Amino acid sequence: MNKHVGITATVPVEIIYAAGLKPVDLNNLFITSDFPKQHVYDAEIAGFAHNICAWIKGIYSVVTKEKFQRVIAVTGGDCSNTIALGEVLQNRGVEVIPFEYPLDRSRDSLINAIERLMAYFSVSWEAVEQTKERLDRIRAKLRTLDEYTYKLNVISGFENHLYMVSSSDFWGDLERYEAELDKLLTEAQKRPPRTQEVRIGYLGVPPIFTDFYELIEDKGGRVVFNEIQRQFSMPFFDKEDIVGQYLRYTYPYDAEGRIQDIEEAIKERGLQGLIHYTQTFCYRQIYDIILREKISIPILTLEGDRPGKVDSRTALRIETFIEMLKGVED
Repeated sequence: MNKHVGITATVPVEIIYAAGLKPVDLNNLFITSDFPKQHVYDAEIAGFAHNICAWIKGIYSVVTKEKFQRVIAVTGGDCSNTIALGEVLQNRGVEVIPFEYPLDRSRDSLINAIERLMAYFSVSWEAVEQTKERLDRIRAKLRTLDEYTYKLNVISGFENHLYMVSSSDFWGDLERYEAELDKLLTEAQKRPPRTQEVRIGYLGVPPIFTDFYELIEDKGGRVVFNEIQRQFSMPFFDKEDIVGQYLRYTYPYDAEGRIQDIEEAIKERGLQGLIHYTQTFCYRQIYDIILREKISIPILTLEGDRPGKVDSRTALRIETFIEMLKGVED
């Protein structure tokens, strides 16, 4: 794992790739593992309390089991538990590199944070900008994937989610990621449009449920907007330099940027309703208050705790929500 650098959330991966290393989004490594529930249990055996977010526990377990030597911990603009997690990992012999998005969205502050990370990995601005050009070619294809999702209706909500959420690290392998993306786009061109009638936007952190998107489509809905996952793909990549790109990235900052992004998606994609996913024990649940006050179309708020299939109560709420939206259209 010497060339692998774990990341607890999205960071300027251009820096890691410019250093000749491989970023690994620890969240994705956890949730796509064969036994994600076991990772949660193992962290609890190691001392993590029940009322700590399952994602934090999962990150701890995959870092220790996969023997990561270095982890970039996002200590500002993400989960506050990451600070304590970083100290625990340091006590396990892991080198933890902090990265912080500035709360005030200051360009100068973000430049300082980026330059500290560049100094750690001994890379120059020139190398980082060259790497951004390489990543931007892939991001342009992700924009096409997104358009295939909501314009041509030939990409499923899950496929959109999978490739968008994976753009936080591009699987640590740009060539493989791009090749698989190209294959999907080529295949999608031959598909007939999907016929699910209710167009849904997904808000919040990626779901811990393993069958979430399939369930929605089975009930007659389809996710044509994955809010945060799309942000991982830096959809404004061609309008900003690297600093501006990570300033426009909405997730680490206040809710206003998110709301503007969501409102634009509602109009552009013809969204009929929104599902806001919240993670148990996460402070971001509080943002549901603001979203409901600011956004006019119907919102269903769901809460998930541990990895696994959608429970029957939540499944019934999703089905009822979709049926309600069908009734509104009728």
